[in-house]
Amino acid sequence: MYLWAINTLTLLAFGWDKTRAKRRKRRVPERRLLWLAVLGGSPGAMLGRWMFRHKTRKRGFSIWLFGIFLTQAAMVYLIISETLPTLL
Repeated sequence: MYLWAINTLTLLAFGWDKTRAKRRKRRVPERRLLWLAVLGGSPGAMLGRWMFRHKTRKRGFSIWLFGIFLTQAAMVYLIISETLPTLL
C-alpha cells in the first residue's frame, strides 16, 4: 500500500512540476523530487520522467535519479534472491 501511495505521489509531483514549468510558475524543488524517489517512489519518478518528458536534459538530476533507481532495484533483487529459495 505504501509503495502505491509514494509512487502515485511522485508521479503526480513530476506532472505538477512540468505544468508549473510550462506556466513559468514556482516549481517543485529538484531535491524534493529526488527525496520522493529515495522514499520508494523511483519507479513513479522514472515513469513521470518518461510520460511528461520532464527533467530529461538535467544531467546531474538524471544521474542521481538513475543511481537511486538502480540501488533500489539491486536491493529488491537481493531481498528476493535471499527469500525465494527459502520459499521453494
